[in-house]
Amino acid sequence: MTQNSALTTGSWFFNPLARDWTCPPPPAEAAGFHARLPGYAPTPLVEVPSLAIEWRVRRVVVKDESSRLGLPAFKALGVSYAIYRVLCERADKGAPVALDALRTVVASLPTLELVTATDGNHGRALARFARLLGIPARVFIPDVVGVRTVEAIRAEQAVVTVLTEDYDRAVQRAAEDADSRPGAVLVQDTAWPGYEIIPQWITDGYSTLLAEIDAQLGDTSPALVVTPMGVGSLAQAVVTHYRSRDMDQPAALLGVEADTAACIQTSLREGRPRRVSAGKTIMTGLNCGTPSSLAWPYLRDGLDAVVTVSDEQAAAAGRELAEHGIAAGPCGAASLAAVRAVLADGPLEGRAALGLNADSTLVLLSTESSSNPTESENRP
Repeated sequence: MTQNSALTTGSWFFNPLARDWTCPPPPAEAAGFHARLPGYAPTPLVEVPSLAIEWRVRRVVVKDESSRLGLPAFKALGVSYAIYRVLCERADKGAPVALDALRTVVASLPTLELVTATDGNHGRALARFARLLGIPARVFIPDVVGVRTVEAIRAEQAVVTVLTEDYDRAVQRAAEDADSRPGAVLVQDTAWPGYEIIPQWITDGYSTLLAEIDAQLGDTSPALVVTPMGVGSLAQAVVTHYRSRDMDQPAALLGVEADTAACIQTSLREGRPRRVSAGKTIMTGLNCGTPSSLAWPYLRDGLDAVVTVSDEQAAAAGRELAEHGIAAGPCGAASLAAVRAVLADGPLEGRAALGLNADSTLVLLSTESSSNPTESENRP
């Protein structure tokens, strides 16, 4: 059953048991794989003192994913690692991690094509790494994300099919296409029963971002980590990272959704995964109607809270981050909008529920660049 997508802007769900929940850690090899890729470098962790003053905490830092492995979003981490694991499996051995060596593995394999659906960043990342490795790619994309997105993906030499349907249907079409042709492999950043191995590899790839934050913070432990959520795969990586660590004071984890596509909060409120009918939003990467089946148990049990934000709030947050030198698109800026909704605009219990005080460090994940065509073309 599909529900209406919209929840009231600022709608808030809180799980008081989340910080007591634990899980196994992610695999350690993803960070080592990424470190050997050409152009790899940790993305910046930017201090924003004015927000710390406003929110009456010690520090606010923003993980700026506006440039990651030559692309304007964090998605390159998950895609590159998942393709590597696909090649390992196809070669029936441990594939070497150097890019030139991976090309040699590709050349030794039977016919291979990578297939995916996207609302922009994931498909562009897949097309980029497929081109670098000499693998054909086919990308299905809903037309609501716009012409510039299609052009950016086609510039990576992928075959793009534009659909007059939503993201969930694009995923179904991609899966059907991959199943229908020998040698085609679906590399999708959401999961469902029967399709969970590759989405898990993608989520494992995101762990590199969180390991970088650990190194950048040094001895400081975050009190709050805020992540944008579409199907919930990045949030799954966040929960896995922080709920598998031995911390004296476990971090509070806050997810943020577009108020027009709040599939995670709707599911949490009902206690089971629910599909919603996603509406139009400038937060195109969050415009997803169905939680990932892999992410769902982690979000249900390990996520402290979820809040919805509007296009207007995300756009205003993007302008504010730009004043601090952070080129955040609406999806990434949604993290700032979320904290403001909970601490400044929201109920007074938000601050206490998240355990924040004058000694707290807040980490906001800004997941893509404002110059990203998948975001900027849809600004109001």
